[in-house]
Amino acid sequence: MQSALQNPEKPEKEERRSPGTPIIAGVVVLSIGLSLWFLFHGPTAGPPTYQRTVNLKMAPAEQAYLKNIRIEGIALSRAENFIRQEVTILSGEVVNDGPENIQLLSLTVEFADSMNQIALREARSVLKAPSAALSPGERRPFEISFDHVPSSWNMQQPYVRASYLQFSRRK
Repeated sequence: MQSALQNPEKPEKEERRSPGTPIIAGVVVLSIGLSLWFLFHGPTAGPPTYQRTVNLKMAPAEQAYLKNIRIEGIALSRAENFIRQEVTILSGEVVNDGPENIQLLSLTVEFADSMNQIALREARSVLKAPSAALSPGERRPFEISFDHVPSSWNMQQPYVRASYLQFSRRK
């Protein structure tokens, strides 16, 4: 031990590097680089809380008819589901103010955050094919449950609009 203290320039035994060390270092640097690239160049459609939906095609007449659908009596409530999670429930009525029978109808619901940016957007069907068509002038209640509304939600009533419809087929 004394010889090491007397001659600090000459180590007692030489350190040897593993030949895999540069490879492992390269993999780590590459992983960090890819992670940063995906962080800054990832999907730009919105935060991960947005539910991606398929845009269904509507005929021009159906697209124009969307203005005849009213949503009334919107109310929010909270409940506990069977696995003891809190669920947000949106209920209301859809009203058909036009002259056509509607077989399928979907609503888009948007929850905003404190900066009035969209925290969650989901499209849900409120009329499905086996149900009776929504006749002109008719109103029908609906209820939509949300298992997870982001904590950034501003606790205000969400924006609800008709986003898809399909007329009943005439026989």
